[in-house]
Amino acid sequence: MVKNAEMGKEILVTVANKIGILANMSKILGDHGINIEGVAGYAQGNEAKIMIVADDELRTKEALVKAGYKSLKEKDVIVVELINKPGALKSITAKLAEEKIDILYAYGTACPEGCPARLILSTSDNEKALVAIKK
Repeated sequence: MVKNAEMGKEILVTVANKIGILANMSKILGDHGINIEGVAGYAQGNEAKIMIVADDELRTKEALVKAGYKSLKEKDVIVVELINKPGALKSITAKLAEEKIDILYAYGTACPEGCPARLILSTSDNEKALVAIKK
């Protein structure tokens, strides 16, 4: 069920929790021709964390820093493309559980039939997890 799995880079941006932050960030990246391939975020009180996987992490960081976003961290993640059908997520999570790999967080995208679902994972051991997923 796995079409592709590889290591990727996620940009974690810590910002003030204000209306329109994600709209502003996505405009900046779009204006620079950067494609967002995965995004997740959450708020904790007055602060928000936004995780972005884009087609060019270096240009993503440069564009956001130039626009005034200062609290950026780059993190290794696993990017998995799955056949979009029932049981696809189970096929990966079962392998990770069997190898005793803890999933720290996950987020993804999906579309109607015909295109892959994309899953972004951070685990307790990304390298070991990548090997397990590719089995």
